[in-house]
Amino acid sequence: MIINWNDIDTVLLDMDGTILDRHFDDHFWLEHVPQRWSQRNHTTIEYAKEHLYSLFRSQENTLNWTDLDYWSDRLKLDIPVLKREIEHLIAVHPYVIEFLLFLKHSGKAVWLVTNAHSKTLDLKMKNTRIGPYFDGTISAHQVGLPKEDVRFWGKLQDYINYDPERTMLGEDSEANLTTAQSFSIRFLIYISRYSSKIEPRQSEHFTTIDYFNQLIPEKGSSCVTIL
Repeated sequence: MIINWNDIDTVLLDMDGTILDRHFDDHFWLEHVPQRWSQRNHTTIEYAKEHLYSLFRSQENTLNWTDLDYWSDRLKLDIPVLKREIEHLIAVHPYVIEFLLFLKHSGKAVWLVTNAHSKTLDLKMKNTRIGPYFDGTISAHQVGLPKEDVRFWGKLQDYINYDPERTMLGEDSEANLTTAQSFSIRFLIYISRYSSKIEPRQSEHFTTIDYFNQLIPEKGSSCVTIL
């Protein structure tokens, strides 16, 4: 895929797994929460994982999936407090800042568009201090639909004035890229190295990068080629 930056006005970027290391989220939900839940309920960690993973799966592709208030009530745990216990794991992926600076210097509109809950956003923006690099932040909870729902991208235009034909979306979720494709967003980029703890794999359906430096053209050029 050849990307000519002269054809792009707006860049939409997901947060967890795309610009931030998803190791924090994976460890939190798959290890930390089950550990705390098992302690509270006097169960084995094995039972806690089996029980909680089933609950988590039941809310996939809904707003509850990322709603910290929902999970605090459902699990009888203070989820925001538990997140702060391991906030040292929150990290920005390599080359993200360089890419955001390139976008700003190129005059692009740059928006953080995430399914994350406002309490998660507040914690991560405080820890990473990347908020000023964006023109704004939109949560699916504001829009009222998760990004897995194709209607999300139309409703997003109530918040952001963007032309799908001149927009790039960076995501670590192929499901979200698929709904964006259905809305005719033209430049779709899959982030394969969503966690520092995994081996990246190519998407069979979307242009794939490991890191955002692959989208920064050489000085004097407006084009990059993604193999």
